[in-house]
Amino acid sequence: MKKTVFILLCIVNVTLSYSQKNDSLTLELTRELNELVKEKLLVGFSVAIYNDKGALYEKGFGYSDKQEKKDYTKNTIQNIGSVSKTFIGIALLKAQELGKLNLDDPINDYLPFQVVNPYYPNDTITIRQITTHTSSIRDRDLWYGFNNFFLKEKKKPLEKKKIYFRKPGQMISMKELFETYLVKGGKSYKAKSFFKYKPGTHYNYSNIAATLGAYIVEQATKEDFKTFTQKYVFDPLQMNNTGWSFKDVDFDNHSRLYTKSKKRLALYSMVTYPDGGLITSSSDMAKYASELIKGYLGEGTILTKKSYKEAFTGSLDGVLIQEANGDNCGVFFDITAQNLIGHGGSDPGIASLMFYDPKKRVGRYLQTNTDLYKKNLNNFLAVWDKLKKYETQFE
Repeated sequence: MKKTVFILLCIVNVTLSYSQKNDSLTLELTRELNELVKEKLLVGFSVAIYNDKGALYEKGFGYSDKQEKKDYTKNTIQNIGSVSKTFIGIALLKAQELGKLNLDDPINDYLPFQVVNPYYPNDTITIRQITTHTSSIRDRDLWYGFNNFFLKEKKKPLEKKKIYFRKPGQMISMKELFETYLVKGGKSYKAKSFFKYKPGTHYNYSNIAATLGAYIVEQATKEDFKTFTQKYVFDPLQMNNTGWSFKDVDFDNHSRLYTKSKKRLALYSMVTYPDGGLITSSSDMAKYASELIKGYLGEGTILTKKSYKEAFTGSLDGVLIQEANGDNCGVFFDITAQNLIGHGGSDPGIASLMFYDPKKRVGRYLQTNTDLYKKNLNNFLAVWDKLKKYETQFE
């Protein structure tokens, strides 16, 4: 009995020690981040440090609405850019688990139209090539910018509109976009929508190809991509403040977006929403990112151990890694030269970063509601570095 009491007292003392240490670290990190807030280069942002057990630190800074002095919190939501692509990867792997597709299948096995590189018409493009940006499908940047972003509302006099934002009533479906852009005979089809190399032989980042991966999930499973990810990702992880459209989330929690001059930017949606349009919070993303670490450790809950291994195993080698600036690529997961796994993202008025260290079993997440440019990019990265400084110190 005495031995049992002694052990219990030891556990309590250790727990209290951990708690006190974490409280102290929380105060120190918050103080240092507040010093960066004083530079007033980012209107608002939120951060999270997490491990396989969950969030270790979560907090918002600055404003979600500068004019109304509304605080940016860990539950503030906004679109997060290309970090969204990792959810396409998870969805494709889940569809593979369900027997609906195989990542090495040709994409045309699942499409109601044919997508063919005109320079190599006899070479198939595979799903895996889409996930590793080696498909040879090309973003024609000017066309992509003028045909992808649509205003949430027709008129918002307090907001500054980008000239390439189109009216809400002009929104088209993903299918229409692909048929217009990638299918021979389409209204905006051009051979230069593809690179002049054989699929699988070179790395070039492609947003439209990534969205094609989400569309393949829909075609293979006969479920809407939004419904599929809600069922197999958001609901199981209790990501209750996350969705792909304004109607899927509590809009009262949505941040305003800002240009580099701190003017309001019109809220928008995207035809290619799976490649960058996820609306979420740092608190929800910490749940997701924690699951990714668990998955790496073979303890994930939304995919099998085999699927997670495939997600985080690089498929590039040699010249392709050089073309990817030294990074490797799993199933829409970047693997850096330092062996960090995750993704980054940016779109008008937003930026985000999500990476974890598989050896240290810890990661960090950052999102902001402000356009990045040379001066505030340094501030954004300074916040990121502060998270790195503290990420391994929490117990």
